Amino acid sequence: MSTASQKTNPSPSDPAIAARQRRLRLLARAERGCLEQAFAALPQQPGYRRLKQPETGLAMLRARAGGVGQRFNMGEMTISRCVVALEAGGAMGVGYVPGRDQRKAELVALFDALSQDAATAALLEASLFAPLESELAQAQAARAAKVAATKVDFFTMVRGED
Repeated sequence: MSTASQKTNPSPSDPAIAARQRRLRLLARAERGCLEQAFAALPQQPGYRRLKQPETGLAMLRARAGGVGQRFNMGEMTISRCVVALEAGGAMGVGYVPGRDQRKAELVALFDALSQDAATAALLEASLFAPLESELAQAQAARAAKVAATKVDFFTMVRGED
């Protein structure tokens, strides 16, 4: 592969791609109310246009038994998606969220577009992404603790003969 093609096709290990994936993961897991509050708290409401109207559809979930082996179709999942472009700068954002919440998909796309600007990304990191990541980590830890409390250790006892 030539050097020119490597620059046009960034690898998944590219830090910019990893950062965007992190932001999109956090946004998709956030509650809609949290996103609405963050949008209302922006210093200036951004102008944007919808490139793809919010829509709801189905995605096929594929799985592998035990994480290895042949893939199989596990089932379908309802998702909503939206694509927006900012009027200032033209940054494009995408939003894919589980369920039928089209407004949430639009907000995710909007925050994705806004976070592509370095200055706005720093503001959003402090006001939205870092607190959201902390909140989701705490919720995950609480779920893990609840599951650990119900863990049952099975063992085999050897019964002695009389």
